[in-house]
Amino acid sequence: MKIIHVVGARPNFMKMAPVYNAIKKYNIKQLIVHTGQHYSENMSDIFFRELKIKSADINLRVGSNTQASQVANIMTKFENIVLNEKPNLVLVYGDVNSTLAASLVCAKLGIKTGHIEAGLRSYDLNMPEEINRVVTDKISSFFFTPSKDGDTNLIKEGTDKKNIFFVGNVMIDTLINFLNVIKKRKRIDLPFSKFGVVTIHRPSNVDDPAKLRDIVKSLNKISKKIPLIFPVHPRTKKQLEGIKDLYFNKDRIRLTEPLGYLDFLNLIYYSSLVITDSGGIQEETTYLKVPCLTLRKNTERPITISEGTNTLIGTDYKLLERLVDEIISGNYKKSKIPNKWDGKASERIAKTIIKLNL
Repeated sequence: MKIIHVVGARPNFMKMAPVYNAIKKYNIKQLIVHTGQHYSENMSDIFFRELKIKSADINLRVGSNTQASQVANIMTKFENIVLNEKPNLVLVYGDVNSTLAASLVCAKLGIKTGHIEAGLRSYDLNMPEEINRVVTDKISSFFFTPSKDGDTNLIKEGTDKKNIFFVGNVMIDTLINFLNVIKKRKRIDLPFSKFGVVTIHRPSNVDDPAKLRDIVKSLNKISKKIPLIFPVHPRTKKQLEGIKDLYFNKDRIRLTEPLGYLDFLNLIYYSSLVITDSGGIQEETTYLKVPCLTLRKNTERPITISEGTNTLIGTDYKLLERLVDEIISGNYKKSKIPNKWDGKASERIAKTIIKLNL
């Protein structure tokens, strides 16, 4: 059997690493194809080193572009690889453009695909990631879900139950595997013991200058109550630089470059709260029991709200500030770790693939 793993952006690497290692125990031939969707050192290469996985066998180096151009470029290059390698199975991860592009190629060529993190839905088609999720799940062969709501969504959409496998959250596998390293990691030199972490990158938050101003204004208010560390995504940095007279309380808000996986999780582990618009961070904070305030109107990970530490804020920045007060005073909601977020999801995936006997 031959399996190709397709990765392209930061979240994919953390999801792929434990799956690759779990499958390796069965002496199955595996290839890693990195599309190059994220191509900077801090957004890509560093994760291969930190996660202790070998470099990609093939790098398509597509770089950034418009959504359509990026998907088309990946498809054109990936098609040649599939035709040459003739894999039995292609594994795609999450909801990035690389996931969609690889799935489309395989569907056209009749190659079986497995979607890891299948079934998640925000039901917001204004999010490019939601389109990627929905289309990928329509054309994939096997569906590995991180939570039971994923199974429910897929069944509602007509997916055959026999191809749906509730395995748990592979991103939590990586977190658990590296938790001791994360705890001992040398922290960024901070002049304070208690702090919050901020990460914002979604177009809906950063591409509108007025909205970005409102977010920064709220962060400045919050920083008077608790200092904040803000690793700035390249997209966010570009947008911030384009807004004149934007003020940060630099004494209380520390702006940094994007961090590697271990450094960033170290920050989250020791933080008092996280303010984000990321999907994966909602899961990581839930496992670590760190309060998470999400600057979105919806989430494809509702279990992080119903069972975890997450609360949706939308654009209600007064709610954001009020919940920060609750967290600081110890009155924030209680949480628990969801079912099968136990570090063994990747093992379940590997065993399932063996049973499929492709």
